[in-house]
Amino acid sequence: MSKSEFVGSRFFRGGSDSDTEEEEDIISSSGESTENEDDISEEPEYEEEQELKPKSKYHKDVTSDDDSEDEGKQRLIRTGKDKWLDAVENCAKAIENAQKINDWNPVEEIDEDVEDEDAGVVKNKSKKLAKDAGDIGSQSDVSYTSETEGKFIPVGPSGGKSNKPIEYTSENLFKKLREIMEARGKKNTDRLEQIKILQKLLEVAATPYQRIRVLISLIPAQFDYNPSMSNYMNVDMWKSTQKEINQLLTILETNPQFMIYEYMDEDFDDKEPVIEPGQIFGIRGSIVSLIDRLDDEFTKSLQNIDPHTTDYVDRLKDETDLYDTIVRGQIYFEKNELNESTSRVVMRRLEHLYYKPDQVIQTVENTVQQLYPAGLTSKITSPMSSSDPSDLIHALCVYLYKKGESLLRTRAMLCHIYHHALHNRFYVARDMLLMSHLQDNIHQSDVGTQILHNRTMVQVGLCAFREGMIREAQSCLQEICGTGRTKELLAQGLQLQRYSQLPLEQEKLDRQRQLPFHMHINLELLECAYLTCSMLLEIPSMAAAGSNPEARKKIISKPFRRMLDYNERQVFSGPPENTRDHIMGAAKALAAGEWKRCQELISAIKIWDLMPKTQKIKEMLNRKIQEEGLRTYLFAYSSYYETLGLEQLATMFSLPTNAVTAIISKMIWNEELVASLDQVNNVVVLHRVEPTKVQQLALMFAEKAASFVEANEKTLELKQTTGQNQRDQQRQKGQISQQQNIEKRTTYQKRDGQQQRSRNNFNNVLGNSVRGRTQQNRYRS
Repeated sequence: MSKSEFVGSRFFRGGSDSDTEEEEDIISSSGESTENEDDISEEPEYEEEQELKPKSKYHKDVTSDDDSEDEGKQRLIRTGKDKWLDAVENCAKAIENAQKINDWNPVEEIDEDVEDEDAGVVKNKSKKLAKDAGDIGSQSDVSYTSETEGKFIPVGPSGGKSNKPIEYTSENLFKKLREIMEARGKKNTDRLEQIKILQKLLEVAATPYQRIRVLISLIPAQFDYNPSMSNYMNVDMWKSTQKEINQLLTILETNPQFMIYEYMDEDFDDKEPVIEPGQIFGIRGSIVSLIDRLDDEFTKSLQNIDPHTTDYVDRLKDETDLYDTIVRGQIYFEKNELNESTSRVVMRRLEHLYYKPDQVIQTVENTVQQLYPAGLTSKITSPMSSSDPSDLIHALCVYLYKKGESLLRTRAMLCHIYHHALHNRFYVARDMLLMSHLQDNIHQSDVGTQILHNRTMVQVGLCAFREGMIREAQSCLQEICGTGRTKELLAQGLQLQRYSQLPLEQEKLDRQRQLPFHMHINLELLECAYLTCSMLLEIPSMAAAGSNPEARKKIISKPFRRMLDYNERQVFSGPPENTRDHIMGAAKALAAGEWKRCQELISAIKIWDLMPKTQKIKEMLNRKIQEEGLRTYLFAYSSYYETLGLEQLATMFSLPTNAVTAIISKMIWNEELVASLDQVNNVVVLHRVEPTKVQQLALMFAEKAASFVEANEKTLELKQTTGQNQRDQQRQKGQISQQQNIEKRTTYQKRDGQQQRSRNNFNNVLGNSVRGRTQQNRYRS
């Protein structure tokens, strides 16, 4: 074989045995980092003739082209780094060629070659490092350890860490604190060890400034101990963090010369500041963010704990301590006139109160007033308002209406409406909801605000139901209960849809938005109220439609009509077993005129016991069933009578005569019944006047036109709202756009001037050249 140079690399087998160890060292050191490239041996190597091992078919000699041409030529001198770079380039070219022809077998062979070479390099390198480590360990008592990742740690002769404890004092507190702050967030940092060190520093802190500094670092470190978004914070650590936030507030209350600001530039000096009398020393931090995170971790723990165990009840007891921290934060922000932080904390406080009855709110307020130190008073909530829960909610909401942002005002309004509806103040809640126009723009809000809006609408509907306003209750509940996604819209669980595949991230976000169990609205009670309202409205409507197919198309509640049709198609109907069966049986009995049977089935539903004043609600439902039974009877059998006695109707449905007269008069006024009252004979005279075909079509046309106009008005309002938002955004960007236009105009003018000057110069040069040629021609002639 002719004398040729062969490049030994990690990608190809073969090469000199004597050069193997040196080349492997060069390759491994060059692949670690660019800082170690200076350690690569740049001394030349003389490649000698030798028997080569079998090589890959993709190997290419980078130092010679042909054996015959190399004979007689002088041997080349190349460094190990050059050989390695050439080998990498050849390997990349081989992979590109294989990719072009879509042949991946060569790539697999190259990968196998690389793995074999890597195994040999690691083996030889390990032997060398082990040998070097043994030599160093026998000569010195200080060495590097793999666990410290490049930090010097004193070790004993046996190789273990030194048992000398690290002392923490107030003198080296700032130094240790800076080290912890620099190590925070880095890889392989022991978070638990950092927390323990900060707790020790808090114990040795001697001045208020030192304690504030340590607490500002300790509280976020405890929050960051569990970085997972799905898992919740340890309960014991949460309680410790809550106490430390209270400790921080206490220090700031007793030392008003220190203030914590969220937005400020700060130089962290390793010394105690010198503060003159009347001067305020600012420290960078955010107490409101710590309170928000504490509240979020509490909510997350309630989301993950089984609500049917005692652990959930025990965890829920900590809400009083959390509420105490929120109130103390509110008073501190009020005192220092931090309006933005005050609004956020007031919103947090409101979210812990709005869904609770007045008795519970009063108990919580009395307990909290005993917890926080004496002398702390709030300007927003006076002692008189704290004694009345409704006044307390009103005071918190009014502050947010005046000082809060747009989102906070919207949420405060929804919480206020929810609280009024919860305490059966329907007309107040309805008027606030209509005057705020929240339903027009709620679809543009964030998901959390939309969930709060859905909860408010449901609570308003339940309030109307408790007050006996069946039509208003059905109208409020229809928007939520008619979709079939009640659980999802109220954030009380994920409803798995058929053939739906949510992304994993979206599913995680949905789970994080779920409300704790104690804030849930009973879905079975909600469905029972909705179906009962639908029954009382749908059955008379179906009786009024009669055999007219066009009139039967007018559906008030599609879910109720669907359930009723399914129940009627059943060949055999057994005794009612659940709430739906009771309501469907009551609906069939009401349609047949058996109002007493309907009352029995509705009263037998046990879910009514969850409502306050259950007996009053059952009496209201019995009265409504009697009234709707009368209406259904008149719709169904009016064509078979000429006159009906009012006293007879009152006896049939166990109603007072005045109530029967009022119901029939209302039906005549609303043109639902073609009849007249004969007060002399105390009868109702029924007229058999059926509308003609033209009149029926005219009525249908009027109804469709009314629905069409309503849909157009909603579309117009939506477009106007969207256009207004776009105009607001354009106004905000108006100055920027105007400035940009001025700059563009100036640029265009400059460019046009340059182009004009260049054209003039070009024309001048062209004219000079033409004149010169003309004069030359004259001279020649």
